[in-house]
Amino acid sequence: MKREIITINEDLCNGCGSCVPNCHEGALQIIDGKARLISDLMCDGLGACIGHCPEGAITLEKRDAEPYDEVKVVRQMMNKGKNTMIAHLSHLKEHGEKELLRQGVSFLVENKDQLDYNLDDVLEAVHNNHNISNNHNNHNNHNNHNNNNPTPAPVSSCACPGSKTQTFSPVPTPCTSSAQELPSALTHWPVQMHLINPRAGHFQGSHLLLAADCVAFSLGSFHPKYLQGKTLAIACPKLDSNREVYVEKLKVLIEESKIDMLTVMMMEVPCCSGLLQMAEAALAQSNRQIPVKVVIVSVDGQVKEERWART
Repeated sequence: MKREIITINEDLCNGCGSCVPNCHEGALQIIDGKARLISDLMCDGLGACIGHCPEGAITLEKRDAEPYDEVKVVRQMMNKGKNTMIAHLSHLKEHGEKELLRQGVSFLVENKDQLDYNLDDVLEAVHNNHNISNNHNNHNNHNNHNNNNPTPAPVSSCACPGSKTQTFSPVPTPCTSSAQELPSALTHWPVQMHLINPRAGHFQGSHLLLAADCVAFSLGSFHPKYLQGKTLAIACPKLDSNREVYVEKLKVLIEESKIDMLTVMMMEVPCCSGLLQMAEAALAQSNRQIPVKVVIVSVDGQVKEERWART
């Protein structure tokens, strides 16, 4: 099976790090002055990092990616330096990929004579939950890898921010009886992007609200304040498959159903930015332009930002 996955042109990469916080899975790190994809397994191919690279060093390529081959990945990565190897193995450990970690370590042990660094240093760093930070000292450590006992700097995990477990207390609200429940502002069905008919009558000339799946669960005022008077389509840019269908449906909504405005509501997590990217892609392919408003919702149910992407 082939799938899209990012590739990094190391000649163009200047190590600025702009791509790292925009990697959905935390699969990118700056190591030895260059952006590195430390795990093919964690790259979902959405490409949110691409638009944040000022040098155009990141692109998507389509290549065989299933079944995932840890030995193949380690074979390709092992000569990119000790720091890259530590980051990759630590990434597997942080995501609970014990079998893949075992495969990778076994391959390194069998081929340690081909390494230009001490494998014991790598395994000790991974065992102690060390990782590689983007700082000047790491670059110097790489340039002096012949030192007897270079020590990698410990940093916090680089896992996907959207997957971080958090707990917070909702704002208390007065108890209401069933007779006082707020009515739904939804005017049509279905609403999931894979299921909607973009040419349906209810979309004609409407103000479309394109919302991430989690928004309505996070934002208490979703129905009365944001959905009221609008048509709705929902999607998850991280988990949904065949997202190119979404772009095509949005194009039909813009060109044929002639929606008069588009509001994109997203969660604050990086992966949600893919929803706006799909809308922008549809507009770029369309011969008709409409205003686009963006609303960002925090994971604890607060509206963090409202802005116009297009007017």
